[in-house]
Amino acid sequence: MNQFSELTLHPAIHRNLLANSFLQPTPVQAQAIPIALTGADIVATAQTGTGKTIAFLAPILEKLSKAAPSSAQPETRTRIQALILSPTRELAIQIKDAFDLLSVNMGLRAAVVVGGMSEQTQLNAIRRGVHVVIGTPGRVEDFLSRSLINFGSATTLVLDEADRMLDMGFLPAIERILRSLPSDRQSLFFSATMDKSIERLIQKHSRKAVRIAVGGSTAKAPEQIDLHLYEVESDIKLGLLRHILDREAGSFLVFVRTKHGTDRLAKKLSRLGTRAVAMHGDRTQNQRNQALAGFRDGRYRVLVATDVAARGIHVDSVAHVINYDLPQAPGDFIHRVGRTGRAGQRGTASTFSSKSERSAIRLIERECNLRLQRQEVSAGIASERALIEEMGPAPAQIEAPKLHSREHVQAHHKRRGPNTPKAAGGFRTGDRFGRPKRKRSA
Repeated sequence: MNQFSELTLHPAIHRNLLANSFLQPTPVQAQAIPIALTGADIVATAQTGTGKTIAFLAPILEKLSKAAPSSAQPETRTRIQALILSPTRELAIQIKDAFDLLSVNMGLRAAVVVGGMSEQTQLNAIRRGVHVVIGTPGRVEDFLSRSLINFGSATTLVLDEADRMLDMGFLPAIERILRSLPSDRQSLFFSATMDKSIERLIQKHSRKAVRIAVGGSTAKAPEQIDLHLYEVESDIKLGLLRHILDREAGSFLVFVRTKHGTDRLAKKLSRLGTRAVAMHGDRTQNQRNQALAGFRDGRYRVLVATDVAARGIHVDSVAHVINYDLPQAPGDFIHRVGRTGRAGQRGTASTFSSKSERSAIRLIERECNLRLQRQEVSAGIASERALIEEMGPAPAQIEAPKLHSREHVQAHHKRRGPNTPKAAGGFRTGDRFGRPKRKRSA
């Protein structure tokens, strides 16, 4: 398949693909969509940013268009017919956005079911009737356990970024969810990597699945990304990051291991004059959405994030990814660096590591079948201590007014002696802010 127009799809799907400039399919789309349209189960592995979302949405929409009920059975229109599971809220929302673009004028509805957002809003959407549920395993399982959602009519299951969901410990929840779906459903597994735990899950919950591997089934960084390695100790990392920011143009996505470290680095960069914002799991969904929107729009040049941003964040214009801290596992390295070099563009991914982390670097290179290009660290890179001195003192925090008790105010007036407003008879104590209050005139 060289063009989407070669596929036998509902006319509205073709119009929506064309309206959104989807003309030529990516390799994973060209291989997966025709097979999925036959109803076969699929296990597809492809690098991050290769268009897996369209590869499973187009077949789902085609199946839903054919299953549209007659006017004699309108109630079947509101039954959930497809479930798409993703590891993160951001990815679920991104899939919902793609669904909305491709389903214009088709009368099909989808609901997002994720944690960190209004539960009641999600339940209201389900009760009004949806064809597709797009959710994270935790919230979907929670709704199932309380009998708030029913997948008895579902004909299609999608596990998107299956490896990441298992890495995050969602396997028990996924198993319970899959047991609630009909056994004769179509199952579509899409992932960037494939390991033994996923293989066991696929064997248990699929039927003669067709295997599709674009660029191999093991973790591999896209070829259009330049992979650099800087060996530096912790006290030089901030200075090196600032040096790279000054030397290169474009937006930066910086990965830090902890939530606290994420906030701290974003504040330091802001004080050094770089527009930076933090994003991690302790931020509310609204804060995460605002941070990502500001990064996409160019209001922030740097997005500092934990691995919550490694999957499901689609920003085509990321020029440079920085591994400020090493990832927990080699597979996470691929998902991090895959945030750059998207949509055919070249990108750069730089990794900071110390001498004590050389074994971890060798493991990443071996497991991911790549070679990081060693880079020299300029002698003039400032230490973090020097940069902090350059920044000067942190801005003073504005304290909220202190609330004083009645005893505190009375003691204060007693210390002032007999010539206090109270003694003069013009004021009375008791104001909760410790301010004298005038008596009302007669």
